[in-house]
Amino acid sequence: MSETVLPKEHVQPAPEAPVEQPVIKPERRGNGLAAFALLVGAAGIAVGGWGVWQVRHLETSTAEQLAEVQALGAQTLSIKQSEQQLLTRLNQLPSANDLDNQRQLVVQLQGDQQHLNQRLETVLGASRKDWRLAEAEHLLRLASLRLSALQDISSAKTLVQGADDILREQNDPGSFAAREQLAKSLAALRSVEQPDRTGLFLQLAALREQVSQLTALAPEFKDSGESLLGLTADGDGASRWEQWWDEISHYIRIDFNADKNVRPLLAGQSLTQVRLALSLALEQAQWAALNGQASVYTQALAQAQEVLKGNFNQDNVQSKTMLEQVIELSKQPVTVKTPDLAGTLSAMQAYLERRHVEADEPGRAAAKPAQETSP
Repeated sequence: MSETVLPKEHVQPAPEAPVEQPVIKPERRGNGLAAFALLVGAAGIAVGGWGVWQVRHLETSTAEQLAEVQALGAQTLSIKQSEQQLLTRLNQLPSANDLDNQRQLVVQLQGDQQHLNQRLETVLGASRKDWRLAEAEHLLRLASLRLSALQDISSAKTLVQGADDILREQNDPGSFAAREQLAKSLAALRSVEQPDRTGLFLQLAALREQVSQLTALAPEFKDSGESLLGLTADGDGASRWEQWWDEISHYIRIDFNADKNVRPLLAGQSLTQVRLALSLALEQAQWAALNGQASVYTQALAQAQEVLKGNFNQDNVQSKTMLEQVIELSKQPVTVKTPDLAGTLSAMQAYLERRHVEADEPGRAAAKPAQETSP
């Protein structure tokens, strides 16, 4: 309104002004309307776009909610099914009275099991003792067999000591008599010296190896650089007399001690036979030493001494040394008088029998009341 008034006041002084003002007024009003229309259109477009976006957002959220509702429905169904299964299981469970009865049965079963374990331990302990005592009896039997068959003092001593150790482990006063007999047997075994049969066998074997080395050939003359060589030597070399002396020295023996006994000199087949006879005598002595045959051992070594004395010269150091060794070996014992373990074995068997009788008495006493109560 102010713009229309101002032009009217200025029309009078300046006639040209009205011409310019009417042109400018329509242009400004059109621009404002266009801008307003544009603003309104832009606002409408924005409102429409926002509405479209809201519609799409609602559709998307609705689809998601439908999916969640379906998932929740499936979960609800599974929960209902699990509840039904749980109800079914709960219905199958026993009642409180049944549980109480089962608990009492379990307690009773545990008590019976403990009682059975105690009885089993008692039975096993008794059976272990019986096994050990049977082992002690078996050891005594082995010791007696070793003494009677092989005269093995060392092994018998070890076996008897093992039986005594078993009785000591039992700690039973009733085994006093058996242990007393065991102590006597051990003292008797310790007082006997074990002959070294293996050593005698090896020593005789060494002598047998030396038999093949015994020689009893005729002695040959050996020059000591004195008169005999001077008589036979002629010039620088050997003469016919020297050769003849070398040959005849194999057949002639000059002994300056004629008062001594002259032993025959063996050679060839006779010497081989004598060696064989001596070797067989020593071999027989070896067998007797291993088997504890004292008479055979003494007889074989006596035969070896006769062969050495009758067929070999005692002036020979080798045959003389062998004869001394044979005499020394003949003095060695190959058998001993072993103690008798029959009394000890009888005492052990009596103790075992008495123990079995005492173990059977409680069973018989328990069986009598049962027979009396039975109709």
